[in-house]
Amino acid sequence: MKSAIYSLTLALILLLCGCVEYHPYDTHIHGQRHINSTNIARIEQQCAERREIRFAVVSDSQRWYDELEDAVEEICERDDIDFVIHAGDITDWGLRSEFEMQRDILNGLDVPYVCLLGNHDCLGTGREIFREIFGEFDFAFTAGNVRFVCLNTNALEFKADDAVPNIDFVQAEAAAVPSGVDKTVVAMHAYPRSDQLSGDKADALHAEMGALRNLQFCLHGHGHRYREEDIYHDGIIYYECSNAGGEELLIFTITEDGYECERVFY
Repeated sequence: MKSAIYSLTLALILLLCGCVEYHPYDTHIHGQRHINSTNIARIEQQCAERREIRFAVVSDSQRWYDELEDAVEEICERDDIDFVIHAGDITDWGLRSEFEMQRDILNGLDVPYVCLLGNHDCLGTGREIFREIFGEFDFAFTAGNVRFVCLNTNALEFKADDAVPNIDFVQAEAAAVPSGVDKTVVAMHAYPRSDQLSGDKADALHAEMGALRNLQFCLHGHGHRYREEDIYHDGIIYYECSNAGGEELLIFTITEDGYECERVFY
């Protein structure tokens, strides 16, 4: 009897203090939400009317928590980074706890950041959790004179008739360019002709991106290694950021004269 009372008391204490996980895929989110929209407002304000911007890219931090912390530390030690883009696969299994832990690490940055949806982030209830913590799967923002178009390209994780990639969104970005924008960068998780984005969908996306204002380059993750490739042999370079386990991040500098990509090891 004493053992049963003790067990019941312990269970009640754990429940009351929030120490119990109801289910690994529960959606009871703790902490900050709507991060992308909040940080986009900061980016647009801080970079307004700039003609030169510099940003860092990290990706696929899904199981490399310590290494992501090191990346955050590396970025914070610099004083020349305007913002950070995480190119997706924040989680390995789409668990709420993974999203929250990775978010809390990224919140250690002293500059604003945005996160893209990765294919691993779509597992379980991951899409719902991502939308609540970070925001919409397709979004765009302006930094100085550069428009950043950020896309969900994880077509394999969605139904065949879902708008992935969202061609209408790309067309709308091409048709309504904000005042002062004269360059575009496209960010995505999975690149065209990968396992996630292949065939007609991949080719259609690349074709539509050609209508964006002065497209500079595309960036992505997913492949877990550094790569720069002219996939369609038309001068548009796709830059792949290594996973966080590779202890590498990319830093892009965009100026009036063009852009540079720097590989940084930490």
